[in-house]
Order: sequence, then C-alpha cells, then structure tokens
Amino acid sequence: MLKPLLISLALALGLSACSGSTPPAQEPSASTEAVAIPLIERTTLFGNPDRFQGRISPNGEWMSFRAPLDGVMNLWVAPRGDINLAKAITGDTGRGIPAHFWALDSEHVLYIQDQDGDENWHLYRINLASGEVLDLTPYEGVQAQMVAQSRSHPGQAVIGMNDRDPRWHDLYLVNLASGERTLLAENPGMASILVDNDLKVRMALGSAESEGQTVYEWKNAQWVPRFTIPSEDMLTTTLLGFDENNEGVYLLDSRDRDTAALVYYRLEDGATQVLAAANGVDVSAVLFDPRTHKPFAYAEDRHRPVWFAVDPNFQKDIVQLNRQLSGGASVLAISEDTNFWTVYTDESDGSPIYKVYERDSGNLSELFVTNPSLAGLPLAKMNGVTIPSRDGLELVSYLTLPLQTDPEGDGIANEPVPMVMLVHGGPWGRDTFGYSSLVQWLANRGYAVLQVNFRSSTGFGKAFVNAGNKEWGRAMQDDLLDAKAWAIAQGVTEEGKVAIMGGSYGGYATLAGLTMTPDAFACGVDIVGPSNLQTLLDSIPPYWASFRRVFANAIGDPDTEAGRALLKERSPLTYVDNIEQPLLIAQGANDPRVKQAESDQIVQAMKSKGIPVSYVLFPDEGHGFAKPENNIAFYAVTEAFLAQCLGGRVEPVGEAFSGSSIQIPHGREFIPGLPAVSSEP
Repeated sequence: MLKPLLISLALALGLSACSGSTPPAQEPSASTEAVAIPLIERTTLFGNPDRFQGRISPNGEWMSFRAPLDGVMNLWVAPRGDINLAKAITGDTGRGIPAHFWALDSEHVLYIQDQDGDENWHLYRINLASGEVLDLTPYEGVQAQMVAQSRSHPGQAVIGMNDRDPRWHDLYLVNLASGERTLLAENPGMASILVDNDLKVRMALGSAESEGQTVYEWKNAQWVPRFTIPSEDMLTTTLLGFDENNEGVYLLDSRDRDTAALVYYRLEDGATQVLAAANGVDVSAVLFDPRTHKPFAYAEDRHRPVWFAVDPNFQKDIVQLNRQLSGGASVLAISEDTNFWTVYTDESDGSPIYKVYERDSGNLSELFVTNPSLAGLPLAKMNGVTIPSRDGLELVSYLTLPLQTDPEGDGIANEPVPMVMLVHGGPWGRDTFGYSSLVQWLANRGYAVLQVNFRSSTGFGKAFVNAGNKEWGRAMQDDLLDAKAWAIAQGVTEEGKVAIMGGSYGGYATLAGLTMTPDAFACGVDIVGPSNLQTLLDSIPPYWASFRRVFANAIGDPDTEAGRALLKERSPLTYVDNIEQPLLIAQGANDPRVKQAESDQIVQAMKSKGIPVSYVLFPDEGHGFAKPENNIAFYAVTEAFLAQCLGGRVEPVGEAFSGSSIQIPHGREFIPGLPAVSSEP
C-alpha cells in the first residue's frame, strides 16, 4: 500500500479507570513471599517518561525530544551533546504533543496534534529563532498528512489535507514560514499520491478494489496505470520513494513471492530488481542516504530486529552498530551528512535509551534514558517464543514471566502462575520485543504475560496475513486458544487461570473470547473493542474510504447479504447471552475508529439480560488513552478487577483517580473497593 510520509499514532494500550478505597490485598504465595518482589507503583510505570522521542536535527547541531512541562508532554530542544541546556519550545496544557520531527531546513520543528483523541490531526511548525508556533493546516475538521520534504526546496513541505472532501487528501505545497499553501494535486479518489524528490506529483495508489490496487503515473496531465498490486499483496506491498534522479521508485514488494523484499522499479520500462530479501519474514525497515536517496541498510525482525547492509560503503557501520546492540533497536533519523544516526535501544527489562551512532568514530553513545526512575526496579525479561498453531503456522510470540517464577529471566517457569493473554490491535500490526509498561505492570502483579502474533499480524509474509481473511472470531481466535494450551502444557499457567485483554482488535478478541468460547478465559478486559462488525464498518471515518475494501475482504462485505450475515455471525454482540465470566470494558468518548456506540450497545445488552459488566468511560480520550492521569486511573480499576478474577497482587488505589476524567456509567459495584466518581452519570 502506497503510504505518504506521515506521522501516525499507533494505538497505545493505555488504560484508564476509577479509584478510591483499597481492594483487599491478596495473600502472597509462599514463593512470592520468599522472593519478596516489591510492588512497582503505577505512577512510575504509567506516568510521563522523563524524556522521549529523541531526534537529531538534519544539520546535526540540535537535538529535540518530548518531556513533561508542568506535567504535560511538550517539546524541548538543546544543542546536540548538552542536554542540560534544553529549553521547552511548546507550552501545551492538555493531552500533550504526541509526535514531532524536524523540517529539513533545521530551522523549524514540526508536530501533530488532535483534539481529545478525535484524530483530526493538524500539523504545526515552530520557528526555533522566534519561538512562533503556526498551524499549517488551520481548517475545521481537517485531517492533515505530512507527505514529503526535499533538500532542494528548504522551508517547504507537501501536506495532504481533506478539507475539500473528507474522503480524499488533496496535496498542497506549504511554505513553512508563512503557512501559505499552493494546490499541487486534487485527489480524484486515490488512496494516496506520491511526489518525487523535486516535490512534483508523479505517482498515486488507487483505492482498494476486489482485485487489488492500481499504481498510476502522472503523465501528460492524466493518471496512467503502471501496474497492479493484487489483493493478496495489498497489506505487504508499499511504495517507499524515488531514487536520486526520479527515474524509479523503491518498494517493499511481496508480488510473486511470499515475504516483502526491497525492490527497485524503473519507470522507463517497468524493470524490477530485488535489492534485499529477509529470511522467512518481511523486510521490516529500510534506511536511506538523505543525500542520494539510495537505500543502504534494512532490518528483518522475527523475534528481534537485526540490521543488514545493502550498500558496501555502509557495511562497516552496520557491523559496528550490531556489535553494540543486544535487544531491540530502531534507527529513527539520520543527519544530512549521514554521520549521526538517532537510535532507539531497548532491552525489555529496563528503561529504553535513545543513543547516537557516529560514523566517524563508530561509537554508539547515550543521548538520554527515557525513564531513569525504572533503574533498580524489579523488571521482568521478555523472551521470544514460537508457538505452533493447530494447522501448522508458526506464531511468533513473546512471554514475560514474573520474577518470582523466573528469577533467571530465561522464560522457563519454575511453577505455574495466573496468566494474561495480551492481544495486539490492528489486526494488521504485530507485537515486538521491548519494554512495555503494561507488560511490566502485569508481571510485577504476579501474572505471566503472553503476546501472540496470530494470523493477520504483519511482518511474516502475505500468506500469514491473508490466512486471517474471514477468520475474525474463528481461526484468528483459535491461534490464541492454541497459545493458551501451549502455555498450560509448558507449565506457565493452569486451566481456569487465564485472562484475555487487549485494545482495538485486541478488544474484539477479548469480547469474542468471552462470548464465543465462554469457558476459555477466566475474565476479560476490553479496551475500545468493536462488539458489532456491521456497525463498525458502517461508521469508519470518511478518510478510510480508499481502504474500505480491505476491511470487506478481511472481515465481511457489508454491501452484500452474505457479507452482512457473516458480519453478524462473527460479532460478539450476537452471542452476548453466552457470557459467563467477568468483563471490564473501557472506551474513549471521542474514538473515531471504534465509536462509543460499540461499547454502549454490548453494555446495554448485558444490562438488559442481567449479566454483570463494568464499564469505564473517558470523555476526553479517543482510540486509546493518552493522558497519564487517565491511564493511571484505568490501571487502578483493572488491577482490582484482575485481582478479584485471578488473585494477583494489588497496589492500594490511593490517589489514582486524581486529575482523571474517568466516569463509570455502569458496574462499579462488581469491582470491590472502587468508590463513586464525582463525574459519574
């Protein structure tokens, strides 16, 4: 799928809830008492990090990052190498700034922001010299996409905006200093439009159709078809960008193969050349030389990412970098002269660290630690495991065990403990190796945590992705049940001691688990999960119009009688009468993807049938929870809920609701120890 160079936010499985008096503490087991693992406070795990999202400016002179200002995540800038001179350049007092990056002129910092989770992203710029902040997309209801910059056009950017028609993003050339925009291309119904290195409109990806997507070239003032991406390749084929002379494009391409390879496509004659292919997985990331636009390295990620050189001139650097990495690592930015690389490093059982790789010296030096308060705390090690599915697929998964049952951190349990199956969203995404505050919180409370890359997860080839088509609530759910059976067989946990929890698709999997297999899980925590697939597809945001067919292919076609029947059959709401185990539901009121009605309708159905359910609502959140106060509150509720269900350890609720917008429309009485909330309806 052709993707503009946009900043997007993946669902953060932040949770929120309500608090008050302390639930009764659980009696520790003999082994837990002997090990005496201290509780890690929720505020430490779910509060703001000290610093996050470090970036080196294109000219290599500055570094920027997100950090709290009066408790809200804002943007800071310092001279490279002297973080003590950092100064805040924004003063947001709301939900904070979620993501930022540099303009190529190194004179402006760009960031995105929406309103209370509505995902109508605006793009802002900050002039470093004057401190002036300017909304580059100041239009009501617009959702902006950052498409491209060019070193040959400093101070300008191509931005997609859907203010003319909410379904389609037109392309504009925007002056970063003044905000003045000039129309480059009106979108006639394309999924996305690609510009070359001279910021000229050159190619586009058509909307998804039953047979696939057509890639077009702008030629003689019209869109000319160049090639087709078959439907089975739509989720594993991506156009990355043009070569130095704008004569061809680089792709991640799974056509005529199973896994996505790095491929060069020449526009003149359509000739292709495979530049790199990973072993059994998709190429997961590609590094480009900012000067020549030539790819020089790529990563493949099975259980952990490993980097490989494409350009021999960078072979020494990739070897040097790999030697200094032992966990997860991502290269986030490269200075214009390629000498400084911003690298995110992650060992899973400690605070992630932003580092800078310097080509001149070959050294990987520390930029900053994201959360120094984690130092010395009893954090658990994540281990990669591969679990066989019942029909022979390999499910790349991650197992994290409590320290009291796995003091060596090798992923081998010395006794069974309760387990939480944590299901990722998407479903077109994947779990990866690394630190997770949610995983560490669960492990610290005494739960094993199993994260499964079930079929439909990305990164493992198109056959694995497409194996999930029309399998929501069926084979995709079977993968989770097979992983649960594996964990029991391995002595990780026991039957009757497994909860299921997740957000977005993971929330759907939670609802499906409790309705379609009511005896499989002891309880469930659903965060912004759809309960009715028909209403889910009926209410998707208008700017997903080009992607609607992908949903129809994967879930069921809402425009046909057979498709509507399938959607009903796979909807948890259809089986609400089957629910036997405790259920906690959390929702953001402004969610544009999975609207509040998805949670409201299943809660209402359970209420009308006298089935207990607890419902937590956040009026200032969207698809996932951004405010630390809301996350801390929700985890307090979830902690009490899971303790009642599985018997894990509990931190006193204390002041967990302070500053949170939490509401509990229904079911507070089903979680002992939770008080009324002042904002409760």
